[in-house]
Amino acid sequence: MTVTTTPPATLDAERGELLAALATARSALTNTVRGLSEEQLGECPTVSALCLGGLIKHVASIEEGWLRFVVEGPSAMRYDLPEGVTWADLAAGTAREFPQWAIDHQNDFRMLPGETLAGILQRYEQVAARSEQVIAAVPDLSATHPLPEAPWHEPGAVRSVRRVLMHVLAETAQHAGHADILRETLDGQRAT
Repeated sequence: MTVTTTPPATLDAERGELLAALATARSALTNTVRGLSEEQLGECPTVSALCLGGLIKHVASIEEGWLRFVVEGPSAMRYDLPEGVTWADLAAGTAREFPQWAIDHQNDFRMLPGETLAGILQRYEQVAARSEQVIAAVPDLSATHPLPEAPWHEPGAVRSVRRVLMHVLAETAQHAGHADILRETLDGQRAT
C-alpha cells in the first residue's frame, strides 16, 4: 500500500506540480516499509530513536498540522505550556509537567501498542487526501497567516500557503531519506 493521490486536473500548474512532488515524496517514504513485519516497523536499527512506523506517523502529523494552519491560522498550532513551566524547563527535560502537544509529538516518532502498518498508512492516505482538498480550495497560495508564538518561530513571522506546502514537501523528502537508511540497516533492502 502506498500513499499516492492524483491531484485534480482542474488545478493550476503550480499547485499541480507542488502536489505531484509531494505525492512523489510520500511514495518514497511509504515504499520503505514494503514487505516489513509489524515488529520491524517499530525497530530502531540505528543509534537514533527513529523507527520506520514512527517516521510515517510523524510526517502525517506534521502535514496534518500545517494544513490545518493553512485553514485555521495560528490557532491550529498552539504551544501552550502548563502553569509554572518555562520553555527552558521543557528544553532541558526538567519540566514538572509536559504539555500534551509535546507528549503527542514524541509519540509520533514511535510505534505504540496496537498500531499497525495498515492503520498508519490508512491515516497517512487520509491526511494526504485532505491536504490536496485544502490546496485545491485555497484561493491564493500567497495567502499568509502569522506563525504561533514558539521559541523556534521568529517573532512576528508569517507563512504563506505556498511556503507551508514547500515545508511539508521538504519535511517529507527529508524523512524519506532517513527511512531509506533505516530500511537498509534493518534488512539490507533499499526503497529506491
